[in-house]
Amino acid sequence: MKVTWLTRVAGVAVLALAATACGGAESDGGTGAAGVTAPEAVEKVEYLTSFNTFGRDAYAYVAQEKGYFKDAGFDVSIKPGSGTVDVMKLVASGRADFGIGDFTTTLITVAKEKLPVTAVGMVQQKSLAAIVSLDGHGIRTPKDLEGKTIGDQPGSTNQVTFPVYAKAAGIDPAKVKFIPSAPPALPQLLARGTVDAIGQFVVGKPLIEKAAQGRTAVILPYGDVLPDLYGNALLASTKLAKEKPELVKKFTAALMKGLEYSIANPDETGEILKKYQPTQDPAIASAEVKAMAPYVAADGDKIGAIDQVRVAANIKILSEAGAIPAEFTPEQVVDFAVAPQG
Repeated sequence: MKVTWLTRVAGVAVLALAATACGGAESDGGTGAAGVTAPEAVEKVEYLTSFNTFGRDAYAYVAQEKGYFKDAGFDVSIKPGSGTVDVMKLVASGRADFGIGDFTTTLITVAKEKLPVTAVGMVQQKSLAAIVSLDGHGIRTPKDLEGKTIGDQPGSTNQVTFPVYAKAAGIDPAKVKFIPSAPPALPQLLARGTVDAIGQFVVGKPLIEKAAQGRTAVILPYGDVLPDLYGNALLASTKLAKEKPELVKKFTAALMKGLEYSIANPDETGEILKKYQPTQDPAIASAEVKAMAPYVAADGDKIGAIDQVRVAANIKILSEAGAIPAEFTPEQVVDFAVAPQG
């Protein structure tokens, strides 16, 4: 974590002299003889989106644009992530302070690789993960995926969670081939027929159909067979959450304020994203945010909240699928002391 104390040396000197000469600054409200307010501490934060800079991650730019980060005392640098596992490794190593990652993939990766990463807030109360195809590829049901190719970023949510999805859907994951593909190229690979399907979030439908020039996207949501799984979570290193809990709480609150504003104002969110990321289409971004809204505040849940009982249920699903050990506990992957509660 990089901390910058924005100290105006001259101002502090004036304050010190004033305190000596005048017996302190109480008479002028603590601003000193020259009327200079003591500077605030600003925390520099490196933040990673979940997957590139699509509309689904635009709420971070909203928090930036609306001043929510600044008001909370943060100078935030937003950078595009490239999938949950990569985000986790960067956060664990200290090369990023916070990042967004799929909670199911986080559970599996923490259990297997013991990465010192913890969830401190929940972006979506239901999973957005899906396999997406187009009319004409012969894919209508999960069973149709057998014998097909799926383009996806190695280590992505969809690929890591696919064996669990396959078991729940009653298909053989060994009969499905994943083709390593860069995130920005996925829509075009599918549109050109280079792959039969791609790993994608359900909110990616407008983007896919635009790339495919109006052809209809076929969505196979993981949530159809795994309805209890959470979606994306805000991740921090376990060290940061333990040593600076108040900082983590403040950052989480500012980001979730951006998320709440985003889903309430999707069209404005699209324009804000384009301001920061000029290559993005604001109409597509807005459509993604609208599609994401029901997953963010599902069933009346408080935005950002993480429920311990439900985390235990997620662990049970994954342990029964053989993805993680049965003795894995919620506290090993969520810091409930700093995470918002429902």
